[in-house]
Amino acid sequence: MVISTEWLSPQLVRVRFGGPGFSSFEDRPETDKYVKLKFTTPPPESHPVTRTYTVRRVDAESRTLDIDFVVHGDEGLAAPWAATAAPGETLSLMGPGGGYRPDPEADWYLFTGDLSAVPAIAAGVEALPTDAVGVVLIEVDTEDAILELTAPAGIEVRWLVDDAHGTDFLAEAVRALSWRDGRVDVFAHGERESMKALRRVFFDERGLERSQVSLSGYWARGRTEDRFQAEKREPIGKIMPAD
Repeated sequence: MVISTEWLSPQLVRVRFGGPGFSSFEDRPETDKYVKLKFTTPPPESHPVTRTYTVRRVDAESRTLDIDFVVHGDEGLAAPWAATAAPGETLSLMGPGGGYRPDPEADWYLFTGDLSAVPAIAAGVEALPTDAVGVVLIEVDTEDAILELTAPAGIEVRWLVDDAHGTDFLAEAVRALSWRDGRVDVFAHGERESMKALRRVFFDERGLERSQVSLSGYWARGRTEDRFQAEKREPIGKIMPAD
């Protein structure tokens, strides 16, 4: 059940869920944990579809969970719903799943992605030890998308504005970093082709091990959500060659 909504920026709205259904939610330790939300398409088709979203925060004390939705006008199904969601509305939720939590043995950390990855990046950074060092690189379209993130003093947060939507934008930003000594723990999630470009940096150029890198595509430019999900089973949809 929707408890409240809050606009974090013109592009990002937070929906807080709670109510009796919270008792059946089994939390997980991963910072990129996600749930599948069930929506109904508009008439006349009106068939159920699922959309996957990162859980930004779980508050066991208040028995609520937050999910942040990227909103671009009336595009899509989940985002327009979130933009107008009212307290008391209900939504079916399945999960959570998850795959990443910061490695406590790492020497430094690198988080990178676009606005779609901000919830998972923010949760990951908040879970770091207080003495953690590293950098966060987040690509956004406009300056009004920039948010305040809570991070340890040794974590530098850089918001990078890219209104040209360049596939290699984040890859070039990572290439330009002063690479630290020691073992890095990488979290890189976002637009699919941008993640493929980062794959080449991390594995071909930097020679990182698979165990050091969490790399995933959350969406694909020019694709509907349904087409993007279908392409995950095709060669074009593979981020890693052996996925």
